[in-house]
Amino acid sequence: MKNRLAIVVPCYQEEEMLPITVKELGDVLGELAAKGKIARDSFVLFVDDGSRDKTWQLISEYHDKYPYVEGLKLAGNVGHQFALTAGMLCAMKSCDMLISIDADLQDDTDVMEEMIDKFHDGCDIVYGVRNDRKKDSLFKRTTAEAFYKFMAALGVKTIYNHADYRLMSKRAVEHFAKFEETNLYIRGIVPMLGYRTDQVYYERKERVAGESKYPLGKMLSLAWNGITSFSVKPINFVTTLGGVIIFLCILAGIYALISYGSGHVVPGWTSLILSVWLLGGLQLFAIGLVGQYIGKIYLEVKHRPRYQVETYLESEKD
Repeated sequence: MKNRLAIVVPCYQEEEMLPITVKELGDVLGELAAKGKIARDSFVLFVDDGSRDKTWQLISEYHDKYPYVEGLKLAGNVGHQFALTAGMLCAMKSCDMLISIDADLQDDTDVMEEMIDKFHDGCDIVYGVRNDRKKDSLFKRTTAEAFYKFMAALGVKTIYNHADYRLMSKRAVEHFAKFEETNLYIRGIVPMLGYRTDQVYYERKERVAGESKYPLGKMLSLAWNGITSFSVKPINFVTTLGGVIIFLCILAGIYALISYGSGHVVPGWTSLILSVWLLGGLQLFAIGLVGQYIGKIYLEVKHRPRYQVETYLESEKD
């Protein structure tokens, strides 16, 4: 039975959380191996995304101490999505399935066994899905739900309340590796792979150490990248809005001519000034939106490497 598991953990400034993460994931591997669900030479791959604290130092120490710990150090900070991709593409060379999870362990590791059971039942992709957002603030819960609904309206296939906690088979990751875009949004790419999928549900935990590395600005940036990387409907919307405003301007012009002909001149022309401002704002917005897409094209056609691997600490496997 092919059942070597790799757990891929992107890390950025996680020196406070790493001791807890290493122990818990080590216990998970031990329990799963004892039950015969995974091979005993399964491993955890920690990906250091250019941390400035002692994250890499700890990864190196744990690699020397525990046979199941591997480390991948990237040359500089490239962001969560690229760090996760680097770990996935590295781990797929020596595993049969992998599970990606964040270092804060807010995603429940207890459902990993259920993910693996579904893998053995024939699923190539198993999504970890939050069963509720009660622990989120009202603002975060509202904006997250609005984002998923907006993505669905744009025709982008995403998994509701799913982040980057998932199991993927080796062949699913190999297919994912063919997507070489620079504007990377993994949550939108994985549903496009087409393999058999399933979901497991869990309650998200509180972070027990360290601080969140995904503040509001980064979350909004990721959301915007997801929208513009998978749909051109925002440009179509601006085009439609422009047509509607032109039509309204024509009606306003007809009304002004009728008013002038009847001797009822509209004083102040406030509406005209407001129309000029509205049209000017719309034009700037449209130019900026088109510029976003052109900028993405510019980044893609250069084909620059998405990341550079500085060091890889590999464990011995049977």
